[in-house]
Amino acid sequence: MIIDAHLHVWDRSRARYDWLGPDLPEVDRDIAFGEIAPELTRLGVDGVVLVQSADNAEDTANMLDAAAEWPQVLGVVGWVPVEDPDAAGATLEAMAGDRRVVGIRNLIHDRSDPDWVLAPAFARGLSHLSAHGLPFDFVTANPAALSRLDRIAAEHPEQTFVLDHLAKPPLGADDAAQREWEEALRVAAARPNVVAKVSGLYSAVGPEGSWTQDGVDRALAVAVDAFGPDRLMYGGDWPMSLRAGGYERVLTGIRSAVQDWSSQDAEQLWWRTAARVYGLEVDRMPGAPA
Repeated sequence: MIIDAHLHVWDRSRARYDWLGPDLPEVDRDIAFGEIAPELTRLGVDGVVLVQSADNAEDTANMLDAAAEWPQVLGVVGWVPVEDPDAAGATLEAMAGDRRVVGIRNLIHDRSDPDWVLAPAFARGLSHLSAHGLPFDFVTANPAALSRLDRIAAEHPEQTFVLDHLAKPPLGADDAAQREWEEALRVAAARPNVVAKVSGLYSAVGPEGSWTQDGVDRALAVAVDAFGPDRLMYGGDWPMSLRAGGYERVLTGIRSAVQDWSSQDAEQLWWRTAARVYGLEVDRMPGAPA
């Protein structure tokens, strides 16, 4: 059984996506779940978690509508203004009855102030997530942000943090950059309330699709040693994976990297970690164990 814990949809007629533009030609358009659904079925992916793509309520509403239409969508990582504690609390109260909302994310890597997540107001907003039992997806543009994750994870031990894309390991970069990422990742992984997504493992040097199997193998070997399989989850990162060779190539690369894992460890990566961390109702998936 496979759960893809990191997949996106967006509709520019419903929400603003300021980061989209002609420099991203593969994805600079509306993206609907129906486009990827047949490929997920063909490749044996049983369920997905949709993850926010914009810091606005309209994007979350679009994902929830997709979840209502497609039974493969097991959960939604939506948005609330965490930096505004009162608004975050009110929004979470309004969402409290919707079991499809399984986590919260903000596009913190797009903020002009890299220390935005260290502000007292953000800390108060996180307390509302903790009260509702919702993980916070922590997205980074580069490994340097891991020091901030380490700090806020230490300050909020009751809050679960989900590190997106393994903090973008610098695949294809020199050994010094690789070591810097590995050291920072291990520090963050030492926090027991941090889990990570094996997703978005694309080349950091040249075109994103120039990643190699060797690079993915090395990154995943570091990740499993740092976190253990029970704190790793698979994410296909579609449609951004279109820039890296397509969904099937990305999935095949991760499958190859874990081919020698025990079946128990592989299950953690492929679905158990995601089901546990996000509280997913896996019993309604076609491939669910009896």
